[in-house]
Amino acid sequence: MEISKLKGINEKRSKELNKIGIETTADLITQFPRRYLDLRNVCMLENCYHNDMVLTTGKVITIPQNSFSYKRVGYVKVMAEQEGSIFNIIWFNQPYVVDKLQVGKEYLFYGRVQNKNGVTLVNPSFEPIDRNFKLKGIVPQYSTPKNFPQKVFRDAVKLSVNLERPESIIPLKLQQKYGLTSLQHAYYNVHNPESFEELSKASERIAIEEYFGLISAYKLIKTSREQVRLNEYSCKREELLDFVSSFPFEFTNGQKKAVSEIFADLKGKKVMNRLLQGDVGSGKTAVSMCAIFMAVKSGYQAVMLAPTEVLAKQNYELIKSVFKPYGINVDFLSGSMKEKEKKTVKGGLKLGITDVLVGTHAVLEDDVEFKNLSLCVCDEQQRFGVSQRSKLSEKGDFPDLLVMSATPIPRTLSLIFYGDLDVSTIPDKPSVRIPIQTNIVSYAKYNDMLNFIEKEVANGNQIYFVCPKVEEDEEGEVMSVTELHQELTERLSFNIGLIHGKMKDKVSVMEDFKNKKYMGIVSTTVIETGVDVKDANIMVIYNAERFGLSQLHQLRGRIGRGDKQSYCFLLTNSNTERAIERLKIIRNNTDGFKISEYDFDMRGAGDFMGQRQSGKTMMDLGYLNYSVQSIFLAKKISDEAFLGQIDIEKIQKIAQKCGEKLKDIVMN
Repeated sequence: MEISKLKGINEKRSKELNKIGIETTADLITQFPRRYLDLRNVCMLENCYHNDMVLTTGKVITIPQNSFSYKRVGYVKVMAEQEGSIFNIIWFNQPYVVDKLQVGKEYLFYGRVQNKNGVTLVNPSFEPIDRNFKLKGIVPQYSTPKNFPQKVFRDAVKLSVNLERPESIIPLKLQQKYGLTSLQHAYYNVHNPESFEELSKASERIAIEEYFGLISAYKLIKTSREQVRLNEYSCKREELLDFVSSFPFEFTNGQKKAVSEIFADLKGKKVMNRLLQGDVGSGKTAVSMCAIFMAVKSGYQAVMLAPTEVLAKQNYELIKSVFKPYGINVDFLSGSMKEKEKKTVKGGLKLGITDVLVGTHAVLEDDVEFKNLSLCVCDEQQRFGVSQRSKLSEKGDFPDLLVMSATPIPRTLSLIFYGDLDVSTIPDKPSVRIPIQTNIVSYAKYNDMLNFIEKEVANGNQIYFVCPKVEEDEEGEVMSVTELHQELTERLSFNIGLIHGKMKDKVSVMEDFKNKKYMGIVSTTVIETGVDVKDANIMVIYNAERFGLSQLHQLRGRIGRGDKQSYCFLLTNSNTERAIERLKIIRNNTDGFKISEYDFDMRGAGDFMGQRQSGKTMMDLGYLNYSVQSIFLAKKISDEAFLGQIDIEKIQKIAQKCGEKLKDIVMN
């Protein structure tokens, strides 16, 4: 059924949903919750810390009124009472609150606690305590278009899940053999769980279904990747070894092995399709430059694609400096450049004047033409869809492909999804770096931590403050990066910059940080990848329990790049045993591969594989929490289905339906 026919979805809202690919009720039920609010227990404010998210009660004792701050920001403020203690409640840009609150009436509130000048609840959801319909149970939270109300989206999903009858593509005999429940039942329980145990079982069932289709389709297309080599590399091993020896450090054994494997590929009969994975700081870029050197030395052009302008610019400066003694011309291309500059770069590429191009997605434009491209390198490959990589490859005659990732993938999973890629792994790191001291910090110690940071900054050290969101969410669940920046600017004595993915000019902000115009910078996870500031040796990660372990490890890798002791503070308001156990793994481990295995086992495959990167996910399963066993069971069922002569046509239709998302999971 078309989404516009649902109650509560008018024409405007329908168009907003269409923009993110939701056109029918069948599309809507695959938009799984990004998290769940557990509103089964009420907390007393006296037991809450600064920035805790709480469900609490209070009796309104002052008349609500609309007011404006000196910056003309609208707000509503009231005072409430809880067992004799008075606290404040404030809502920003929500004038309608005035008409919904009554003095003397008791309410349930769900919001964030601020302990500044007394206790304040910020932007809480609320309802009368005697009419508790919304703030109870396990409440799903969805990723929605901007300004799209959670409640409207939630209600639309609830209607859709009762209308749709999703059918399983797994043969009936195999469903019965492995005791798989109906898909409809699973979808219903994912969106309306009565318990987390029920949610887990439903997630597992959907995961098995989706991965069955993906793995089955993967079997059909994996053999189509091999191509006969057209570009012959004339670079000799001695020349490559001389290039390696020119670096100001000795390659680790892992780097040497990876270079040897790439050399063998480029000298082989088939086009290279290789994944180079290594931990943060393992030297993947240096290895990729060896491949680029081979291409240019053999008379060809090479291109390196990076997901962000900050990373692309950093790679450009590094590659340019390394290749300068060899007379190799390196150019840069990004969307933010002036048209005249772009035209000059494109002209040099087409004429063959440019040997190496480093850039962002601007490289993929149709008018970017190479004279003789033979090598494509994708940095942080998980951030690119297969169509983008294919478009890059189409700019040459069957060019070799090297994709790099600093997100270690558990070996067991890579055997399933990287079967068509040769994998080089750099397990070791240079021994010169001082280990980062990682600490778990509760909000009770927040002020002590900030005092420590003040002293460190006074000694010339710089700091990242990492926040999980750009904007305040509807329920006030997570502190926004802009709000955190404002709070820290008021609290701390040094200059603090701000950077997030929605900003246009991130490069200049990072340059100002490098040049110490800012001693601190508040950021989202945009700094997760590749950013290198030598004097930044302190990091505070807010709401650390909300990140995957691998992502925390990636973030931590942005510090500890100089010769000083570095500190990473994992700030958390969670005291659950599971959350603390996860954070202890980060505190006690520095090996990204070990951490990825822990992460995979503890969080489940859904969370691990579903970290959203630039709008790309490994299917829509990213927000489900299911185990690795689900993937292996799906593979086992797929193997049995193929032995039983499964309907290949049906699987091909799955591949076609999955489209880009299917190919993305195969590549990633």
